[in-house]
Amino acid sequence: MAAVLVAGMLLTFDMACDTNHTDDGATTAGTSGVCAADAKPAKLDLTIKDMNGADVSLAAYKGKVVLLNFWATWCGPCKAEIPDLVALQTQYSKDVQILGISVDDDAKDIKPYAEQFRMNYPVLVGKDRDDVEKAYGPFFGIPQSFLISRDGKICFKHPGIASRQRFEQEIKALL
Repeated sequence: MAAVLVAGMLLTFDMACDTNHTDDGATTAGTSGVCAADAKPAKLDLTIKDMNGADVSLAAYKGKVVLLNFWATWCGPCKAEIPDLVALQTQYSKDVQILGISVDDDAKDIKPYAEQFRMNYPVLVGKDRDDVEKAYGPFFGIPQSFLISRDGKICFKHPGIASRQRFEQEIKALL
């Protein structure tokens, strides 16, 4: 599985390409400004433990734009993306909620990492949560990010690292 994740991380993503829609209706590149007409609803009826052991319900964030970011402590591109996510959470905290879901780390490994990188958004433990991967995957690499509209639809999907400018453009389109 690690080899598949590493191979997926190495996939490059052309940020300048035209809008493309995945089978689930999410936009993978470009920004059309709104969700695709056939955008599928995000699975928000999941409750996931955070790194401190508290239950976090994804449904609690309905009404906000949600940036759901799947990552791991060993992932270089994930590490590079975190400062931008921290900055975006600070800038848009009123209307946007970033949620980081670690796909294969234990809470004991996540906590010092989150503190080191000053992650100011909920950091959730997705390890051994097949229901979470089934809801948003399969993942062939990380990071994987999903922008979910206020009404709970997956509007944008990023397989691989995305720039702060890309996320900000998409967030603004959904606000």
